[in-house]
Amino acid sequence: MVGVEQWAEIRRMHRVERLSIREIGRRTGLHRKTVRRALASETPPRYARPPAGSKLDPFRDWICEQLRADPSIQSLRLREMACELGYGGGKTIFDDYVREVRPRFQLRRTFQRTVYRPGELVQCDLWEPGQPVPVGHGQTRRGWVVTAELCWSRVIAGALIFCKEAPDILWGLGRCLERIGALPDKLVWDREGAIAPVGRPTDAFAGFCGQLGVGWVILDAGDAQAKGVLERSHRFMRTNFEPGRRFANALDFQLQLDGWCERVNRRVHRTIRAVPAERLLEEQGRMRPLAAAMPDCDRRQVVRVPQQPYLRIDRNDYSIDPAFAGRRVEVRVSQTDLTAVVLDSGELACRHRRRFAGGLTVTDPQHQSELERQRARRRGRHDVDVEIRPLARYDALIPA
Repeated sequence: MVGVEQWAEIRRMHRVERLSIREIGRRTGLHRKTVRRALASETPPRYARPPAGSKLDPFRDWICEQLRADPSIQSLRLREMACELGYGGGKTIFDDYVREVRPRFQLRRTFQRTVYRPGELVQCDLWEPGQPVPVGHGQTRRGWVVTAELCWSRVIAGALIFCKEAPDILWGLGRCLERIGALPDKLVWDREGAIAPVGRPTDAFAGFCGQLGVGWVILDAGDAQAKGVLERSHRFMRTNFEPGRRFANALDFQLQLDGWCERVNRRVHRTIRAVPAERLLEEQGRMRPLAAAMPDCDRRQVVRVPQQPYLRIDRNDYSIDPAFAGRRVEVRVSQTDLTAVVLDSGELACRHRRRFAGGLTVTDPQHQSELERQRARRRGRHDVDVEIRPLARYDALIPA
């Protein structure tokens, strides 16, 4: 058999030196037919032998039938079943064949490359930090971060909340949009309980979008991969934002998160090969400006001031002016403050900074002073004025 080097030399002598087949045979010592076959072959010669039979051959169709019935069956179990039927071959050849043919019977999900238009979509979701967040008074509390990321420029923003109810999530979403600085065409959400638990937006979420004039896209159940842009950012937050950081309180957490987002938005993004903050300037030109005021997401309730003038809000008791005991007030709870206004007169009944620690009693010093004044007045009503006469008057009445 002619080797590759000899085959190449034969073709060179024939095409370059213009030697005849007879002369090539004389120089190489090969038969003329061998030289002709080498010149006629366009590919280098290689050694090949007919495949020998394998102990696996009788079981190939059987393996395919088993995988067609159950594509997830393990190769170990298949080999055990084949041994019961008489298979006497090795493990490696069996497992290699199963690994090769299994994809024929598995329904793999495929993905198309999505192209985003500037200002079209903002992906939104909740990300849970790995550790509870300090909230003061020696306590920690489970928190979530409402995240929003523009799909075209990849600018990301986040807001810390401590409850997954609609007012908190929508407040966090509004804060993220303010950080972005413009309004997209649509918000992309999965089936979060406060957003769209059954695939349809809740009244609170629909009202929020209606006030801003933005649309929404609710993903199918279990289709979190459709938010792949934001999911990758969540993975980056777990590996780059949290490690090595310590937080004094919720405000410190939010400030560090804002600083981290600003730094990330100024880096070159690996996917788009550009700086998100620079692309945002271009994208904002194609987006609508923010409204003069974001939708009101505060909690509101009407209660009657009890005789013990305290309100229970989020595991804490907040004092109310005792002068309004028995009257109805409208309580408004935001992420930072708690206020109560008397309904019939519009007077301010209380204003407190909201505390996220639990089991606290927050008393305004003015309210405490009013309670003490009322207590003194009540005690004064039971005092009786008694005339005190001089003793000389009694001496005059008694005869000597």
